[in-house]
Amino acid sequence: MILTHINYFADLINYFSNTLGWGFGGKILGYVIIALIYMTFFSVAGLLLVYLERRVAAFFQLRLGPNRVGPWGLLQTIADALKLLTKELFGTDRKDNLLYHSAYYIVIIASLMALSAIPFSKGLVAFDVNIGVFFISAISSVGVLSILLGGWGSNNKYSMIGGMRSGLQMISYELSSGLAILTIVLMAGTLSMTGIVEQQRDMIFLLKGHIPALIAFIIFVIAGTAESNRTPFDLPEGEAELGAGYHTEYSGMGFAWFFLAEFINMFIISAVGVTLFFGGWLAPFGITDGLGPEWAWGLFWFFLKVFLMIFLLMWFRWTFPRLRIDQLLTLEWKYLLPIGLLNIIIMAVFVYFGLIL
Repeated sequence: MILTHINYFADLINYFSNTLGWGFGGKILGYVIIALIYMTFFSVAGLLLVYLERRVAAFFQLRLGPNRVGPWGLLQTIADALKLLTKELFGTDRKDNLLYHSAYYIVIIASLMALSAIPFSKGLVAFDVNIGVFFISAISSVGVLSILLGGWGSNNKYSMIGGMRSGLQMISYELSSGLAILTIVLMAGTLSMTGIVEQQRDMIFLLKGHIPALIAFIIFVIAGTAESNRTPFDLPEGEAELGAGYHTEYSGMGFAWFFLAEFINMFIISAVGVTLFFGGWLAPFGITDGLGPEWAWGLFWFFLKVFLMIFLLMWFRWTFPRLRIDQLLTLEWKYLLPIGLLNIIIMAVFVYFGLIL
């Protein structure tokens, strides 16, 4: 069921199919244009996040970071991308070709589908459904299949260990992530991403939901970091003991797709966190309301909030050491999961007795 409110992407499809009278062909053209927009954003955002990661790492380690190729090193990431594009694609002769090559397609498709349900601003969401939160959670869980397929299909013991670690880790931390999301859904009373944002016009849920919302946010950040396989939860890659884990046998663009998807998944986690806890595209205290097009200001505030969230995740990476596998599972099953279950019960009590601000 499509929500009946302003949607510029839906208007674009309607323009080609109805206004121009191109019918079904116009719809297909509209969908192709939207897909190209998202694929372009996917590529550009990935490159910018790689550059940002290097700059943040340099900042925390008192280094300069990229500063040779282009002004402020801006073209360094593009140079690296061109290098990967021109590298030879090769892998072990013992690999399972179907699984090996399917892996990086699945991870890209899953990331693009999750992006499609995220509202970037008012009316700027490609797939605006009334179960948007559930859709993103379901699609995000598909990403683990690509890592499992890549690890198994490579027919390499290090790749297989990395794939198994990733499956164990992502399936475990999806529970806590889901509980944190459900805590906010319980307060909002809707699964619509757009609906959740609109309910935060008076106050963001992080403040409106008292302590339970704050606890849910902390759990979401920890679980989201673990699901994206980033330090201190990067055991599936584990360079010290596994070489590169599940993508050991990938080269060229095969490796690049996995590498790019990791950064896009970080963007998705940050975007979902901003939408659920910080009001999405809404301006803080409504300071820019009525000053111009709402969709333009919405894009500005959304990306500013997402940038701050991404910086927080990068801060984690360059601050904490890698956990052991027993520490990783202990954190989830002995601490995060019980706290998440208790927290959602407390939120239910708050909602039932009308204690939400």
